[in-house]
Amino acid sequence: MTDDSERWLTIDGRRWRRTDPSLPDDVVAALTSHLGRARSAVGAAKRSGDDAAVAAARARVDLAKRGLGERGPYWWDEAEDARLARAREALHELDRLAPPAASERGAAGTGS
Repeated sequence: MTDDSERWLTIDGRRWRRTDPSLPDDVVAALTSHLGRARSAVGAAKRSGDDAAVAAARARVDLAKRGLGERGPYWWDEAEDARLARAREALHELDRLAPPAASERGAAGTGS
């Protein structure tokens, strides 16, 4: 059984769900890259006043966080294979929505 310190991170009194520790490092790296690019896209879209682009970028942030296990069902309540499948599905969808630059592509790509 996983204890609370492996499930939650507390910053300034606010509790945040941690990334699923069972996910392979390459999958976490790829999802984290997508998360950073999506957060950057939110800021750029806000600065340009493009509400549709803000919504699309926020949807990518949500998808990356769900893939990492930081949103959605609690990862510790699900079987490890289901968690990995969800992460890979999120990664596949993110790659479709916002393909990574050639320099960012690696072993984490879905390839199937």
